[in-house]
Amino acid sequence: MARVEFTDNLQKHLACPPMTAPGGTVRAVLDAIFEENTTLRSYLLDDQGRLRKHVNIFINGEMIRDCSNLSDPVADNDRVFVFQALSGG
Repeated sequence: MARVEFTDNLQKHLACPPMTAPGGTVRAVLDAIFEENTTLRSYLLDDQGRLRKHVNIFINGEMIRDCSNLSDPVADNDRVFVFQALSGG
């Protein structure tokens, strides 16, 4: 199973400790996590199921390419890092 970690900033808003999740794609891994943490879905995905513009996901240090379908492959020993970008002025 992949290990999924979240930024400290995201953890300030809701409980999302590091987890392990099965799945061969980013979408499958996130869906497994959303089964455990339904509130997290609205923080990460828009109403079309695409990654929100202020959220980035990295697999083993490389940013995913498919932010719409989340089809990037995830292997069992991969580390997935969910990063919520900060913005403002």
